Amino acid sequence: MSNPKPVLSTSADAVQASESLNCDVQHPVNLEQVRQLHREILSQEKAQRMAEFFGLLGDANRLRIVSALAMQELCVCDLAAIVKMSESAVSHQLRALRSIRLVGYRKQGRNVFYRLKDSHVLNLYREVAEHLDEPED
Repeated sequence: MSNPKPVLSTSADAVQASESLNCDVQHPVNLEQVRQLHREILSQEKAQRMAEFFGLLGDANRLRIVSALAMQELCVCDLAAIVKMSESAVSHQLRALRSIRLVGYRKQGRNVFYRLKDSHVLNLYREVAEHLDEPED
């Protein structure tokens, strides 16, 4: 049994689209809309950067640190006590979070205080946390 091809507006469109569209269900295809979406989706480079960003957030310890920093600015020793990790381990995680510009810091004498870099990061954290608290369908 062969798969029906999408209904296209012109034969030239049909030739071009038949090479790239693999819809299993026959339906009208708005090729201009497809082209527009293709122009607007993430570039390969930005998609790769986002994957690295979310990959670094794919660690429970880093997320617990972000959770603490969402509440207030903290030094490494306080973060270590809060998340029950060594200061060295927390520093390692903070370096990773700084590498993706998720956290910033300020020095006050010999102390270094960490905070979420900006409101985008705080909003991202809050939105994901709120989403996870929603009841399942």
